[in-house]
Amino acid sequence: MTIVIIGPPAAGKTRIGRRVAHQLDLPFTDTDKQIAAAHGPIPTIFETQGEPAFREIERAEVVTALAGGGVVSVGGGAVLNRATQLDLDGCLVVLFTVSPDVVAARLGNSKRPLVPDIDAWRRVVDARRDLYASLADETFDTSHRKADDIADDVATWVRSQLAKERV
Repeated sequence: MTIVIIGPPAAGKTRIGRRVAHQLDLPFTDTDKQIAAAHGPIPTIFETQGEPAFREIERAEVVTALAGGGVVSVGGGAVLNRATQLDLDGCLVVLFTVSPDVVAARLGNSKRPLVPDIDAWRRVVDARRDLYASLADETFDTSHRKADDIADDVATWVRSQLAKERV
């Protein structure tokens, strides 16, 4: 079973995804963390190799993570790749959304190459909103609730989906 968490930067995909995996007793993979561990900091990859090279690296990490199953948190732009979109067909896809006012505080001293500030974040989210929604099986807003409560809701939803599959 693979649960994939998608959504914009700073939506809490890693923080909450780790908790969901723990509750479901599944492994957790964050593709951005895997990229950084294998290739160095993501901002450095963007600076030295450019976004196209980063997206190739990202695609390879997504393939590896999805093959491993469990709960997989993908970078905000990973879903731009058509092959990744097709790969998500066999997964439970959870979209995390978050309000701009909350993200402004989360970005702080962000080292996110595509969203260095809230205006850039808004542009990225506006461009991806429909794609995110089209890929998602369920959506959870992460703006104003505790991470543990959101993780509880996601885990409950996943269990309900698995129960439906068994019937």
